[in-house]
Amino acid sequence: MIELRHLRTLQALAETGSVSRAAERLNLTQSALSHQLKQLEAQLGFVLFERKSSPLRFTPAGQVLLRTAQSVLPRIEQAQMELRAMASGEAGRLFVAVECHSCFEWLMPVVRDFQARWPQVDLDILPSLTRSALEMLAEHRCELVITSDPQPSRQWVFEPLFSYEQVLVMPSDHRLATRAVVEPDDLAEETLICYPVPEEKLDVFRKFLRPAGVRPKSLRFSELTLMMLQLVDAGRGVCVLPRWLVASQPAFAHLPVAQLGEDGLHSTLYGAYSVHQRDFAPLQDFIATVQKRQQEAAAESA
Repeated sequence: MIELRHLRTLQALAETGSVSRAAERLNLTQSALSHQLKQLEAQLGFVLFERKSSPLRFTPAGQVLLRTAQSVLPRIEQAQMELRAMASGEAGRLFVAVECHSCFEWLMPVVRDFQARWPQVDLDILPSLTRSALEMLAEHRCELVITSDPQPSRQWVFEPLFSYEQVLVMPSDHRLATRAVVEPDDLAEETLICYPVPEEKLDVFRKFLRPAGVRPKSLRFSELTLMMLQLVDAGRGVCVLPRWLVASQPAFAHLPVAQLGEDGLHSTLYGAYSVHQRDFAPLQDFIATVQKRQQEAAAESA
């Protein structure tokens, strides 16, 4: 009685807010779409939405079907994508959107390991510098997002990948160079070199400076981690980076680092994916590879 075309119609109605715009999206005439909806309501014995509301409002019965559409249609799309991949001789795709600049330092070895085990999977890494990676996930433009900003949702799973400490990196002759721990007030007169992303996505602002009501004297931006360290080495400011990342750069081993606050500034990276991808073996193997490599790296540095 309920067909996929009905679910697609309800989804289009919810996203556009009107019958006329939904008809345009579905490449139907408005009269044809109205007839389809009246026929469905007659079959079900329920009115699905209030026709004179603007934007369109679903009745309780309509909301039941809309939730079904939002659950079923992404799974159908994923199944079709995998079947097309099988028909072309491939095992599927895994596009990974990355929201953190420093991720690329550890991501490439993971990619090499993964490609050796899954040579038929179309793997690509998509930097997300100008838009939300979670939007890309919602639009099915990627299958996995690496983020430090989990957002509770019934639609997505946020699986912890690994935790790490962020530290302040300073020039060798900096006034704080001998300090093991620095507090927010210590950065009030500093030039902070950071990645060119919104401040709410940087833990040094969100978890360290803003709660104390402190802002650095000035900001300087760089997309490249090595350039940030080079600027610090040249005395142009200070930066905040993962401790493991600083330790992995022997050319800058002479730069002093300090813990941020008495308890340190700790962050966690997550792998976010659709609940419908729980059983997608390449994705789960990619996550397991990240977790394993980071556990091994932590054991080596301990």
